[in-house]
Amino acid sequence: MRLLEGIVTVGDLDGFIATLGAIGDAHDATVQAFDARYVTGRSHLQRALELADRAFDRDENIADDRAVELLCYAAGRRQIDQALTMGLSTGSTPAVILVDGGDEAGAIDELESLLERTPTLGDYDRARVCSFFDITSAEVDATDRDLSALVEERVALLTIEK
Repeated sequence: MRLLEGIVTVGDLDGFIATLGAIGDAHDATVQAFDARYVTGRSHLQRALELADRAFDRDENIADDRAVELLCYAAGRRQIDQALTMGLSTGSTPAVILVDGGDEAGAIDELESLLERTPTLGDYDRARVCSFFDITSAEVDATDRDLSALVEERVALLTIEK
């Protein structure tokens, strides 16, 4: 798994998503872009990728496409339309693009032209993350774990909630 960070400016969302898919296809890689304001860290995406792959291995996947399955797990949502909130939208957005499998380096090289490289991973919006993942202040206060660990717990719970 390789990650590419930066600011993405999207005018035509469908066209942008098609470009990501074409780059992934050309390099036999899974490519998925995330709004970095919802991603608590590398381990968040790593855990989502592991669980999405496990779902495919067990024939328990929600989506037919690996990138969409990854998005559902990262968002902790079974409904694809709800998981899309964690994806990109039109305008300028801090982004993290995940590339996994195939020619990752080649895909990254092509993807670099789609964003302005700047660190975005770990610079999430705490209030946005808590709201999206339904993490209350009482839950945060009741544990010694950080917010990233609580989000990863939500990601893992998607498997149980089937």
